[in-house]
Amino acid sequence: MPTTEEPEGPDGSEAPDARTGVSPTRGERRADRSGLAVAAVLLLACGAFVAYGVLDSGADPADERPATPTVEVTYEVLGEGAADISYRAAGDTAAVVPDAGLPWRKTVSVPLGAAPIVDVTLGERGGTASCTLTVGGRHVQRAIATGAFGRTTCSGDLPTPEASAAPEGAP
Repeated sequence: MPTTEEPEGPDGSEAPDARTGVSPTRGERRADRSGLAVAAVLLLACGAFVAYGVLDSGADPADERPATPTVEVTYEVLGEGAADISYRAAGDTAAVVPDAGLPWRKTVSVPLGAAPIVDVTLGERGGTASCTLTVGGRHVQRAIATGAFGRTTCSGDLPTPEASAAPEGAP
């Protein structure tokens, strides 16, 4: 019947290592076994992380929120010559058009809850320029800048996404 015990030397100790000719001590055997136990635990932990990564759907609850509705906003600057124009662009970002030739017009989709705004600054030569703001096809504001470095701003309010989702007649 085969035995599972380690081969022993003549004095009852473990047989010497065939490569080095040195017999391991009892402490060395215990250290080898505890090293194997640590390696097994680490291997299981790595396997658990891999399984978690594979089984995780990857869906972020934040990704499941509906996109913020937008409204078409048209900025228009009338006049002669040029002006520096800054405005709220698509995606709620700011955009700047330095020394824009007039007349100038831009239509963008602005998220509800953001305030559409266009700012006009005339140069050293002055002149006259007017800005107009139209939201969803409805005229909201018009303003005029005059003289050297004249400045004007057209802005408006958009409803918040929550307010636009409320049924009509609701408070």
